[in-house]
Amino acid sequence: MFKHLIVIEPLGLLYGSAGKFLSPENLVGRSGTSFPPSAATLSGIFAANFSREKIENLQLAGPFWAWNRNPQNFYVPTPFNCLVKDGEIQHIMEWHCVVKERKIQPIRKDLKWQVKNQREEWEKPPDDKYDKGTWIAISDWQKLRDRKKFSVEKEGIWKFIPHLHPRLQEEQRRVVAPEEEPERGSLFLENGVQLNPDACLIYLSNTEISDGWYRFGGEGHLVDLHCCNNIGPTITDLLNEDLGRSFALITPAIWGSQRLSYRAPQRDDRGEPSWPDNTICAMLTERPTPTRYRLGNSPLPRSREAKTLSRGRYAIPAGTVYVLEKAIGNWQSWPEDWFPREGVSFKRWGCSLALPL
Repeated sequence: MFKHLIVIEPLGLLYGSAGKFLSPENLVGRSGTSFPPSAATLSGIFAANFSREKIENLQLAGPFWAWNRNPQNFYVPTPFNCLVKDGEIQHIMEWHCVVKERKIQPIRKDLKWQVKNQREEWEKPPDDKYDKGTWIAISDWQKLRDRKKFSVEKEGIWKFIPHLHPRLQEEQRRVVAPEEEPERGSLFLENGVQLNPDACLIYLSNTEISDGWYRFGGEGHLVDLHCCNNIGPTITDLLNEDLGRSFALITPAIWGSQRLSYRAPQRDDRGEPSWPDNTICAMLTERPTPTRYRLGNSPLPRSREAKTLSRGRYAIPAGTVYVLEKAIGNWQSWPEDWFPREGVSFKRWGCSLALPL
């Protein structure tokens, strides 16, 4: 389904907020930090340059990042069952049954089975603080499945550079004084992001787009966009492979109805997360994050009117690991009914793209 690799290099700063600004009375810290931009942000570029009929079958996925020298070997979020310290995966948590009792238990490659009272157990790793927000190269995914140790990358390729913006008067280019409109204030804080000059953002797409300069994300920052006409066979084979019983999300997941957000495509009779005609044996996840998109459903072409905001939902973070009772197919075979629909199915933006473990 994915045929093109979208490479984005910023021409300056990028936007690192999720639509929230700090009030003039509180200009300390960051509000609504969100980076890298979601695939819905890239979808806005397609919507602004193509007709509605041409993007009817648009399919995107991301965000990822890569080094400029090798964009095909892009980085994806590390699954939560990998415990990382000092830039290396030291332990891997794996599911197995112990005397008919389901548990998530950690394992290490160099450990062997220990038999105690006829029970099969794994020695637990030492209690320690492990790194979060790490990324692994897509070429190392097979090493992860083979339980091999390898290095990972931390979120050190970008840094936030908050800076204040003055608000101008509507009639002239003059900063609004605080006493003129005390209820609104005259400043807001933008979370600018500086990307490492040797790195770039990566997205997957099934639709080609022309190379060039585009305005990308909030505040309309300029980026240089390049569309690669092919994706490496290793990546294609991995995306087309069936997920089996255990898999990890590499993009945030949004499931549920028009009003509710679930941790899985549906809920069972007890209100527990569930898969259609399947049972979740185990799940490793973290706190969901609030998210919403700006929908381009204005009736006028290239209208400057404000676009409608989607309903606010909670997204399951990338890196979440699922273990199911029955094996399932690849992400491309998942029906769109599993995803909320607001104008278009959220599957268009690559929600819950998963790889097998």
